[in-house]
Amino acid sequence: MEATINKVELQGFLGRDAEVKSFESGRTLVSMSVATSESYKNNKGEWVNNTTWHNVSYWKIKKDEDLEFLKKGELVLLTGRLNTRKYTDKSGQDKYITEVVAQKIEPVKVEL
Repeated sequence: MEATINKVELQGFLGRDAEVKSFESGRTLVSMSVATSESYKNNKGEWVNNTTWHNVSYWKIKKDEDLEFLKKGELVLLTGRLNTRKYTDKSGQDKYITEVVAQKIEPVKVEL
């Protein structure tokens, strides 16, 4: 039997401050939105910028882990896995959302 590999590595900018939600179980969920961009020249020779937004969830494990750097506009590097969830909207339609479940998040230092 082959092992299935589900690994994602993203480097992008936070679109908003991370939201932190603590649960009675003691677990803490950190939610954020990360933008990645690519630029290329189209067939007319014009530069095109493409931005993709990624929903990211991170289950904070260490109580002393400092996540103060997760502020809007900060450049971060994260590794994790893709997860797709199904839910039913108010009109009864099934919807799907794909998110990155991060296992490691770190700030990226930009040197000028």
